[in-house]
Amino acid sequence: MRRQAAEFVRGATARRRLPLDYSVDSLRVVDFIIDGLRKSGRGRAEVGQVLFGLGVYTGEVLVRRAGAAWLEFDDAQRELFGQPVGVRMPDGRVWNPLGKVVKRFESGERESLRTFYLQLHGRARPRVALQDALPGAADQV
Repeated sequence: MRRQAAEFVRGATARRRLPLDYSVDSLRVVDFIIDGLRKSGRGRAEVGQVLFGLGVYTGEVLVRRAGAAWLEFDDAQRELFGQPVGVRMPDGRVWNPLGKVVKRFESGERESLRTFYLQLHGRARPRVALQDALPGAADQV
C-alpha cells in the first residue's frame, strides 16, 4: 500500500501544489479535496479512484505517524468494512481508513480525516494490573 500511496501523491502533486507530505496536518488537505469532490456534484462511482487514493494516503499517514501497520482484511472484515485492506494500530485495534474517506465523501465535515487521526493516535487499551487480573498472582511475582 505504501507504493500506491506514493503513486497517488506523485499524481496529485504533479498537477497541483498540494502539501501531501504524510503529516497529520496534511489530512486537512485530504478533507479539503474530498469537500471539493462533494461540491462537484459527481457521484461516488465517478470519483472512486480518487477516494481510493485518498484512503490509501490516509492509511499511510497512520502507518508513518501513529505506528499502524497495513493488513489485508479477511473475508469477514471485507464484508464488514467494504474494503480489501485496513490498518492495525499498535494497541491491536483494526481501522478502515479507506472506508472513512468514503464516509467523508458521503456525509461531509462530521467525518473529518484529521479528527479521525487525532481520535485514534495514542489511544491504548486500558491495562489491567496483574494482581487485578489473577487473584494471588502478585504474590507469585
